[in-house]
Amino acid sequence: MSLYDIQDPRFNHLILGNAQLETLAEGCRWLEGPVWFADQEVLLFSDIPNNRVLRWCENVVTTYQSPSDFANGHARDNEGRLISCLHHGRAITRRELDGRTSILADEYDGKRLNAPNDVTIQRGTGAIWFSDPVYGIMTDYEGGKQAPERPPALYRLDANGTLSIASDDFTGPNGLAFSPDETRLYVTETGDQFDPHTERHIRVFDVQDGKLANGRIFARISPGYADGIRCDVDGNLWCSAGDGVHCLSPEGEMLGKIVIGDTVSNLCFGGRHLSRLFICAGTRLLALHTNSRGAA
Repeated sequence: MSLYDIQDPRFNHLILGNAQLETLAEGCRWLEGPVWFADQEVLLFSDIPNNRVLRWCENVVTTYQSPSDFANGHARDNEGRLISCLHHGRAITRRELDGRTSILADEYDGKRLNAPNDVTIQRGTGAIWFSDPVYGIMTDYEGGKQAPERPPALYRLDANGTLSIASDDFTGPNGLAFSPDETRLYVTETGDQFDPHTERHIRVFDVQDGKLANGRIFARISPGYADGIRCDVDGNLWCSAGDGVHCLSPEGEMLGKIVIGDTVSNLCFGGRHLSRLFICAGTRLLALHTNSRGAA
């Protein structure tokens, strides 16, 4: 089986024919939330059911945090601090450079958040955008059953600490990614996890003065569906899927696939020049050098 499924000639310029798919870690349960720390050459990622955050550095995997309060998605803010989504803690937290951790958001309008899932930073303003579906509190596997108090929603946390709902027009908001110029926000809709016929797709919004407008369906992914997403410097969207990683043009055209044969949950660019793609594929952490660079 070929590693690549090239569906548009443009994909040839984004991949390397002599690059090998590498296994960096295995024996986990369900990996999510990879985030690259370039100054330390370190990747952090969540093994949610095992309630831990792992650290990869120079082919050595160690435990970064355990227990992690069933952390899922992570991002790094403009100050270099780790921003994390907690399933069980139902909160967004920030880890300072000296190791202190504080809660940035855990409720809205007097009611607790559900189970923050993924997070991204708007570099121009420092605002934190995060998705808040109910997945992490619907089962004991990824956090523990708790009663939801609010409908699923997408939130924006301003640099001054003001929390607002960016959009509540979702059944299951999930992965987030800004376009390189931050004029677009991509959001994956993964629906009701217990409904086999739920609607699943990638949506895109225009970002205007910190608010979302003109929401529309960007693409539908098959097999499986998109969970985690990232943009490269050219605005192409790389997304997880049921058979690996798919790459879409800024217009939503399928350019090609990295065919892994396993369900991929999430991904991020890292390594030298942000040209190495780190891939969370179920129980394994994989990596592949590309001829593209991730949007910083």
